[in-house]
Amino acid sequence: MSEISNHQAERREKLSALFYAVMDRNQAVETIRANDHPIRHCTAHDVIALVDEFVKAQTPISELKIGINKFLNVLGKTIREMPEVVAEEDSFWIAFQRNSQHLASLLKDFKAHVKTLISNHSNNTAQQEAAQEFKAIAAFEPYYTIKENVLFPVLEKCWPDFRCLQVMWSFHDDIRGGLKEVQQILNTYPLQIKDFNKSIGDLYFNMLAIKLREDKLLYPHAANTIDDQHLQQLIPECNAIGFPYFQAVENKKSTQMTESNDTEGSVDLATGGLTADQLILLFNHLPVDITYVDEDDKVRFFSDPPHRIFPRSKAIIGRDVHNCHPPESVHIVHQIIDNFRNGSKDSASFWINMKSKMIHIQYFALRDKTGAYRGVIEVSQEISAIKKLEGEQRLLDWQL
Repeated sequence: MSEISNHQAERREKLSALFYAVMDRNQAVETIRANDHPIRHCTAHDVIALVDEFVKAQTPISELKIGINKFLNVLGKTIREMPEVVAEEDSFWIAFQRNSQHLASLLKDFKAHVKTLISNHSNNTAQQEAAQEFKAIAAFEPYYTIKENVLFPVLEKCWPDFRCLQVMWSFHDDIRGGLKEVQQILNTYPLQIKDFNKSIGDLYFNMLAIKLREDKLLYPHAANTIDDQHLQQLIPECNAIGFPYFQAVENKKSTQMTESNDTEGSVDLATGGLTADQLILLFNHLPVDITYVDEDDKVRFFSDPPHRIFPRSKAIIGRDVHNCHPPESVHIVHQIIDNFRNGSKDSASFWINMKSKMIHIQYFALRDKTGAYRGVIEVSQEISAIKKLEGEQRLLDWQL
C-alpha cells in the first residue's frame, strides 16, 4: 500500500511541475517529453487533487483557468481514454448523461447555422433562424445550476480535495456569459460577424471542455467515492430545479430526503408560539427568499416559497457559505461577513437587473442580546412592481 502511495505522490509531483511549465511556457516541450509516463498514467483523482492544491496555493483564478486549459490539453489523449460512468436507467447519473449528450447533439447541429452566417452574414432570415435554434442551447443553463446547488455540496462534504469545484463553477459562469452574449449578437441587426465568430467559438470550447471533464474526471470519481443510495436521494432536488431536456426518474430509491417529524407542540418564540408546520408555512409565504448562515459560516436554513428568485437545494444545508459563491465574488462575501463579525457593519444591500426583473438583495447581521454575532440572514426580493408604486392605496381602498 505504501509503495502505491509513493508512486502516486511521485506522479502528482511530476504532473504539478508539468502544470507550471505549461502555464509559464518555461521549457514546456522538454517537460512534456520528460513526463510521458505520468501523463499516460494520470488518473481522474490526480487531476482533481492537483487543481485542489493550485486553488489552496491561491493561484489567481484567471491564471489558473488558463493553465488548466493548457494542462488538460496536454493530458488530452489520456483523459479521452478514461472510462465514463456506466449509468443504469434509474441511476442518479443517467439524467446528467442524457442532458449532456443532447447538448452535444445541439451544438453539432448548430454548426450548420454558423457556416451559413459566416458565408453570408447579411442574410437576416438565416440570422433569425439561427437565433431561434440557439434558444435550445441557451436552455441548458439550469444543468449547471443543478451541479452547483445539488451535486457540489455533497462532494464538498465527502471530498477533502473539493476545491476544483470552485474552478468548474467559474467556467460555468463563463458559459453563462457566453450564452447571453451569443443571444444578444444574434438578436442584433446587422450581424457583427467578427463578434459572433469569437463568441460562438469561445462558447463551443467552454461547453465541450466542461462536458469532457464531467464525463471523464468529475462524474467517474464522484461515482467511485459517493454512496449510490445517497446520490439517489438527490434526484428530487435535481428535478425541483429542473434539467433542461430530460428529467431524472424518481423511484423508491430516490424518495425525498429525511425530513423532521417534529410537528407536535410549539416553539417558544418569545412573542408567541408556533408549531414547526406553522413556521414552515410562515417562511414559505413571505414575499422574499430567506437564507440563514450561522456564526460558523454554515448554511442552516432557507425558505422555500413557490417562486424562488435564486435556486436552493437541501443539499446546501451545512455547506460553508464561502463555497456557495463563484471565485470571482467570494471575496466580497468574506468582506461582508468579516465586517458583520467585527461589528463595523450591520447590513449590506445590492440590487441587480435579472432579465425583466429588479432584484433587491440584503444581508443583515444577527446578534443576540449580548451583542454577540450569531450569523447572517440573506433576504432577496423582486421589487419591479414596488418601484412602480405611486400615490397611495389605503386599506379601505382595497377591493375584491
